[in-house]
Amino acid sequence: MKKHRWNITLALTVLLLGGGLLFLWQTGFFAAATSLEGIRAYIEEFSPYSQAVFFSVQLASVILAPIPSNITAAAGALLFGMWPAFLLTWAAVALGSLVVFCLARTLGQKFVERFVSEKVSERYLGLMKRKRDVFLCLVFLFPFFPDDIICILAGLTDIKRTRFAMIVVLFRPWGLLVACGVGRSVISIPLWGMVLIGIAGAILFLVGLKYGDRVEACLLERMKKR
Repeated sequence: MKKHRWNITLALTVLLLGGGLLFLWQTGFFAAATSLEGIRAYIEEFSPYSQAVFFSVQLASVILAPIPSNITAAAGALLFGMWPAFLLTWAAVALGSLVVFCLARTLGQKFVERFVSEKVSERYLGLMKRKRDVFLCLVFLFPFFPDDIICILAGLTDIKRTRFAMIVVLFRPWGLLVACGVGRSVISIPLWGMVLIGIAGAILFLVGLKYGDRVEACLLERMKKR
């Protein structure tokens, strides 16, 4: 009975994913995704339902990777403005993260293996199980890691759904906010600035992995004393 439910859930998931990809392909999204202006024009074609389509595209960017959510966020900012695009993206990415997490938690290792290569799984899963919260927070903060794949793999760890949801809501939006700011020209970062940010981010990530547990334990101890 359990195997039967697993097969039905998997079949429905594959059907929905395939249907989503077919819709995007037939409506010309992938042809439009070669530039910010192309994505903006694609979303605008669906007016007066442009915001709903934008939300759906951002949701698909998590579930149907490799659609780049940061790039589509920047295109949305061109169309709707920085804050509306950010809030729609934040909601869609958070929802998508929870969907893939719950699918992995429900369907288990066999499901994850269909979407994540063994090499990628070995690279991140062991580290995630050891460092868990610290690792997830740092990965979501910095744009150098496959966030969507990390959300799938997180479903195989022992982290609680509510705790995972809290981490996603608090730590995933910052890169999206920057993308929306850049798209609306509120934020302008030169190439050398991006390089410096990348180097600083990598250093902070490594330091966080090494000392994050100690900092967390210290903060918790101080909170208990208050």
